[in-house]
Amino acid sequence: MAYKAYGIDLGTRNIKIYKEKQGLVIDQKNILAIDEKGSIIAVGDEAYEMYEKAPENIQVTFPMKGGVIADFSNMQDLLRVFVQQHIKGSSGNKEFFVAVPTNITDVEKRAFLDLVESSHLRAKRVHIVEKPIADAVGAGLDVKNPNGIMLVDIGADTTEITIMSLGGIVISKLIPVGGNKLDDDIMLYVKKEKNVIIGMKSAEECKKQLAGAVEGTSKTISIMGRDLVTGLPVSAEVTGDMVFEAIKEDLHTIMDSIKIILERTPPEISSDIIDNGVFVTGGCSQIQGLSELIVKETELKANFYEKPEDTVIMGLGRIIEEEDLSDLAFSLMQPTYE
Repeated sequence: MAYKAYGIDLGTRNIKIYKEKQGLVIDQKNILAIDEKGSIIAVGDEAYEMYEKAPENIQVTFPMKGGVIADFSNMQDLLRVFVQQHIKGSSGNKEFFVAVPTNITDVEKRAFLDLVESSHLRAKRVHIVEKPIADAVGAGLDVKNPNGIMLVDIGADTTEITIMSLGGIVISKLIPVGGNKLDDDIMLYVKKEKNVIIGMKSAEECKKQLAGAVEGTSKTISIMGRDLVTGLPVSAEVTGDMVFEAIKEDLHTIMDSIKIILERTPPEISSDIIDNGVFVTGGCSQIQGLSELIVKETELKANFYEKPEDTVIMGLGRIIEEEDLSDLAFSLMQPTYE
């Protein structure tokens, strides 16, 4: 019997769902708004519009933190709403391929499985794919050959640094530095330098427009915030150099972690990495000058992608669609719904 297959990438900031033979069908913020009675008011991008603006009786929350499920009940409700928008009928012949970070506990990995199993999605089979493997496949890399690959995925809450070969993980390290940490540090720096309190969305806008991994960004933007002394709304000028100062320690933390992994890499794989360089994915890999910083710190070539935030979900899509990649996924459960 044929199965309808779906790939799910549960990111801290975004949820992406791939449908077999249709491609990416959902790419929205991984957030929901609920009222005081626990009823869902909005999900995804619509809920994100309410973030930092909602009254006390409406809770707007991200159910994922640090790459793992932090609020199981809300994540369950959110996934159910999204998936049911694109799964029609009552048939239980559905397969789900879920991308899971490598460096998390078995309990945290099991939570991804339990999420799909308990969300009334009527899954016939659930497969787990190591997130770095899906990421590399989506980046167009041949993960099944004996050549070593070094992949750095800079996401919203975490950065995952992985060495892989022959379709498996050789070494992997997950550090709590990502886009959200950069946003927090930009907010703190603006507060310190300008005596102005800004929101997360404003900090994210500063990061997108001004963030650079090297000094010398002369661009300036104006943002709105609240004066720390008077409490009144004010406009503040934020420069590229300010953003650089705010995030430089975070970027060097990532560089130091890359060096640690390189020091632990087997010599034969190291030679492959020298030849091919470092492959960089994730939304925050789009920071200007990051390539220069990696070359300076590691003396390795840095490879980037046009849509680095989509490599994981597109990798899941390839694993679903291409038979020769199917062994990169492994099944943890097989309920029998009729």
